[in-house]
Amino acid sequence: MLHSQVKTDIKQCYENLGKQLDNFIPRRAQNYLVSEIAKTLAGEYHKKNRMLVAEAGTGIGKSLAYLLGGIPFALFNNKKLLISTATVALQEQLINKDLPLFNQIFPKEFSFILAKGRQRYCCNHKLEACCSPDGDPQLAMWEEKPKKSDLDLLKRMLKAAEQNKWDGDRDSWPTTIPDRVWMQIMADKHSCHAGMPKHRTCPFAKAREHLDKADVIVANHALLMADIELGGGVILPEPEQTIYVIDEAHHLPQVARDFSSAAASLKGAASWLEKLNQNVSKYAELADYQKANRFQNAIQDNIQHLIPTLSQIANNIDPAIFNKDGVYRFEHGELPQWLEEEAKGCKEASKKVMQSLGKIQDLISERTKENEIIPRLGEQALTEVGFYLQRVENLEKVWTLMAQPNNKKGAPLARWIEKSPERENDYIIEVSPLEVGYRLDQLLWSRAAGSILVSATLRALNQFNFFCRQAGVSESDGTRFLALASPFDYQNNARLVIPSLKMEPQAEAFTDLLIEILPEYLEGETASLVLFSSYWQMNKVADALRPLAKKNKWELLVQGEESRNETLKKHKENCKNGKPSILFGTGSFSEGLDLPGDLLTNLIITKIPFAVPTSPVEEAHAEYIESRGGNPFLQISVPEASKKLIQSVGRLLRKEEDSGRVVILDRRIITRRYGKSLLDSLPPFKRVIEYN
Repeated sequence: MLHSQVKTDIKQCYENLGKQLDNFIPRRAQNYLVSEIAKTLAGEYHKKNRMLVAEAGTGIGKSLAYLLGGIPFALFNNKKLLISTATVALQEQLINKDLPLFNQIFPKEFSFILAKGRQRYCCNHKLEACCSPDGDPQLAMWEEKPKKSDLDLLKRMLKAAEQNKWDGDRDSWPTTIPDRVWMQIMADKHSCHAGMPKHRTCPFAKAREHLDKADVIVANHALLMADIELGGGVILPEPEQTIYVIDEAHHLPQVARDFSSAAASLKGAASWLEKLNQNVSKYAELADYQKANRFQNAIQDNIQHLIPTLSQIANNIDPAIFNKDGVYRFEHGELPQWLEEEAKGCKEASKKVMQSLGKIQDLISERTKENEIIPRLGEQALTEVGFYLQRVENLEKVWTLMAQPNNKKGAPLARWIEKSPERENDYIIEVSPLEVGYRLDQLLWSRAAGSILVSATLRALNQFNFFCRQAGVSESDGTRFLALASPFDYQNNARLVIPSLKMEPQAEAFTDLLIEILPEYLEGETASLVLFSSYWQMNKVADALRPLAKKNKWELLVQGEESRNETLKKHKENCKNGKPSILFGTGSFSEGLDLPGDLLTNLIITKIPFAVPTSPVEEAHAEYIESRGGNPFLQISVPEASKKLIQSVGRLLRKEEDSGRVVILDRRIITRRYGKSLLDSLPPFKRVIEYN
């Protein structure tokens, strides 16, 4: 049961909120969400499985709701509250706006912090090694000789760090740090050693100290997955001591899949393995040759297996097997016998290299701490060994997944080969799981002290089951589900128009039809957004309509021609100055775009956002469903399209007083059987359906 003190704290917070905010309007749905979060965490629905899955429509105020329901409970029960998001924008909103506000209304003190992954921080040892005047700037880490501008930048960064003018956070450096430079100095688990002299001022270690003391932690889904893949409690707090709020939860399954995937080139790997082979005797000597001799031999013996094997695999691949995109996918994830055998050998060899190299690293670290070798040499060697360990670890992961037998009960792994865009006659071996829900359940949901999953779009076709399958959430077993409608007055403030058109999007001449009819739906409008299904179609329509836009004094702003920020800035300036402004965008403009009030009153969707299964993972997933007698279109494409369509129409009304029109130029939403389900899942706009 929810303790009376927690109830009192929540009530006090809410009363203070009303006093703090001008024109505060109590929202029934928000109050209900607060209550359900608190009761779920208290175990009132299920003592063990304290999980709530809530779809909270735009305007409810979900972020404030989970702060109100979560923070008082977490603090009273001595738990951490971790909020994980998918976007930087939401993290900034929480850190800069929502949490400071909550700090003012909550009667007790609490601390909060933004957590970042290790790779957002610089390693002091690596930075110093790169800038060493008597060192070799072409350390093993550099793919190619560094430019003078790169070395100058590194020296400026080192000076700023030594003078305490830079905290080592990539995001706080005043200019953009090129990836090729950052890769040389970023912190990583393999080269991070607590006993090293500069570890006392390690930027990541300092950030971790603050993290351990914070009551509320804001992170992103990628960092969350990185932590639980390491076992949990390595970067972030222990799952058993943490209440998780997963905001923008619909993104989590894809992030989890990305973290469980792996890729490595064949000839590219052979190249850096050869460098390691050349350098390992140097590392063994620093480690104490007598102790490290057997590890050096093991590394070199296994490299002598890996290099010719990787080259032979590349030579055995027939260039004729690839499709027009340079990809060849193994059907049902099944490898030919010859590659299966090679994969097992590569798995074992890379595993032995990784283990032996780790032992040498430990020996060098120990001798450096004991001042048995010159610190500069030890630190530089540890940096280089850490770099190689990262690569060997990835190589071992790829071949472990390639060699893994298919699970007869679950979905197979998607396995494919891709032509390397960087090296001629080189290939990239890639592996990805099709379903990751079981991993999320195993590593996170079953261990967490409580889990609150929220988003404005979690349901597909008005049901949660599609999301539950993706995210590993049990639909029974005590999980609480809520679908809270937006407080907006869709009936009176917005219309959904489906025009009468002579053809549907799959027709060859549909792009020409868009060029013909779009002006009719742009005429007289001051703030429009047109969403396309492809860049090709968007650009063709844009090119055709530019003369008309110039004639009518419309400003046509096309995604990709300038940065997203610059495009939106120009659109807002146009709207402010009363100049008709038209945004053309693709799928990425259908989510996370916030244009309230007069910034968007006319939204045109050219096509139902069906994703064509063209990626190897999507193709493999469709193949798996078909093999089980299912229909991939109805089981994957339609639910995904439903979510994306809801997100797209959600761009129109962002505040309660907003108004406007949505136009869908795809007649399939009323002519096909699945169309009714798509239409019924949209907000309750006033509908205008035109017929011939």
